[in-house]
Amino acid sequence: MRAITRIWHYLEAFGRARQNRTDLVGWLIRRPFLLLSTGFYETALLLSNRLDPHLKELAELKAAALVNCQFCLDIGSTLAHYGGITEAQVTELPKYKESDAYNDLEKLVIAYAEAITVTPAALDLEDIRTELLTHLSKGQLAELAAAVAWENQRARVNQALGVRPTGMAEGMACALPEPRRD
Repeated sequence: MRAITRIWHYLEAFGRARQNRTDLVGWLIRRPFLLLSTGFYETALLLSNRLDPHLKELAELKAAALVNCQFCLDIGSTLAHYGGITEAQVTELPKYKESDAYNDLEKLVIAYAEAITVTPAALDLEDIRTELLTHLSKGQLAELAAAVAWENQRARVNQALGVRPTGMAEGMACALPEPRRD
């Protein structure tokens, strides 16, 4: 049932696109194997449902904010809205550690996304992973790691190719890019 709900959320999000709809496909169509493999991996992640999609969406949105992908923030904020993530959770993502909008597990998931998104990867990753494994199964953690890593790949390809936001999140709370941490 989760997969059907998530597919529906994607359809709703893409239905809200008002501009720049074909930016990414316009690039990837030139390399059909890349287009097919991207679609395959996106589908695999969409159908992987051991991990609560709410946690996946928070983690992906955090990664998109850290990489500063405008398209990813646009679609990610829209999917977050449809997935039940509150406006406060979307807007307080940069200050999640001090925010009351998140429970302890959500904060831990966001910290994990942050740790594997910043470059170089955080040195305290082992501690976060160990703590997460007290809440999640190994399969769920693998799914979370794959989702965040894929969001990093998506965001960096979108930035490199100049994929622009489509206006999906128009009228909704939208996550903002986070400043680079050196």
